[in-house]
Amino acid sequence: MTEGTVVAIKGQIVEVEFRDIKPAINEILTLELDPEAILEVYSSSADETFYCFLMRSSKELQRGMKVINTNKPLVVPVGKELLGRVINVFGESLDGGETLKGLKHIPISSTNIPYDHISVPTVVLETGIKVIDFFSPILKGSRVGLFGGAGVGKTILLTEIIHNVVVLHKEDSLSVFAGVGERAREGHELHQTLKASNVLQKVALIFGQMGENAAVRFRTATAAITIAEYFRDVEKSNVLFFIDNMFRFAQAGYELGTLMNQIPSQDGYQPTLASELAAVQERLVSTTSGTMTSIETIYVPSDDLTDYAVQSIFPFLSSTVVLSRSIYQEGRFPAVDILNSTSSALNRETVGESHYALYLTSQSLLKRAVELERIVSLIGESELSTTDQAVYRRAKILRNYFTQNFFTTESQTGKKGAYVALADVVGDVGQILSGRYDDVPAQSFMSIGSLKDLIKS
Repeated sequence: MTEGTVVAIKGQIVEVEFRDIKPAINEILTLELDPEAILEVYSSSADETFYCFLMRSSKELQRGMKVINTNKPLVVPVGKELLGRVINVFGESLDGGETLKGLKHIPISSTNIPYDHISVPTVVLETGIKVIDFFSPILKGSRVGLFGGAGVGKTILLTEIIHNVVVLHKEDSLSVFAGVGERAREGHELHQTLKASNVLQKVALIFGQMGENAAVRFRTATAAITIAEYFRDVEKSNVLFFIDNMFRFAQAGYELGTLMNQIPSQDGYQPTLASELAAVQERLVSTTSGTMTSIETIYVPSDDLTDYAVQSIFPFLSSTVVLSRSIYQEGRFPAVDILNSTSSALNRETVGESHYALYLTSQSLLKRAVELERIVSLIGESELSTTDQAVYRRAKILRNYFTQNFFTTESQTGKKGAYVALADVVGDVGQILSGRYDDVPAQSFMSIGSLKDLIKS
């Protein structure tokens, strides 16, 4: 039995001294007087001292106390028994259900995947959300980011994707949802929505909500990925992995880095931010065993996309969906900034010749409309040339067409949700760009499903 001594306590960081046998990184320590307290060794701070995450606190904790090295890493329960359940990073039930017993436990630390086992995604996953499927199509087995500031609809958009893909599609896949640093209320609402939709039995949920300490929030994402990897590699299943919110993971790392006296990097973030994100994101891959499609929300502080933490997440993603506050304030929902949203799937080989050609034409039309917007704000639309007036009106129609009512907001808005197939969207956009609907008021296209709904109304 290896013993150490607590020499400093800094919030969720505890500095422990080991004079003889040193602990390994990620090993769990407990207090001699309180085995319920949990500390995880994170890094060395000097020759004989180590920084440890205080995962579970104790009233007994104070300097000079003895700690015992368990010689084991932090583990999380895995297996299909987790489907339909809500747990925390310690594997404890949060849903009021029966205590989870007899499950296999595995370490949450990363395992390297051989390069020849990694598969490249090529198939588009249809969501039924027009603006995403057309301008930021999601590849089955890729990583997708939903970016936006506070209150612009990130979580609602994520919930709608879960509803459309898991509930309506009834995809032959298992799902894992990680609530990292978000409100407990949102997690409870998601649980109730999944339960009401009769798909809870296909989803495992793990939460480290906003009220938890930074160490728990930081490790919740890793624990959730471990569960998803087990479904992918051992159960040989296709996995949908949802995380809300990846920025909160980076923020938790910042809080811990500050307590460990790390020298701040760009924008004041911890110098290890890039490697911490990489350690998480590079595990979210598809293999020859099964696909793993990751859909992440990313909070954008002060609506500033140039924030270092936000910019550090972009390189790992195949598709990005950027939500805009100005579009949200205009009443267009989902408030997707079309010109700033991208996808690696937008090529002829993946989405097809027709979709790709219409995408390029749409982008060109919307960019031209932005230029005309400045002129209109000064001299009015009537002063534009006939050609420019047609472009300006058509762009308005196109933007309004990509608004949509959601199933997950029916109880709030009273408006029935719509699922629109990608084939219908491509056909509709082709008709709008051809000028067929130029004489129809742009307002008529707000929150419709496909153009068939416009004709019915």
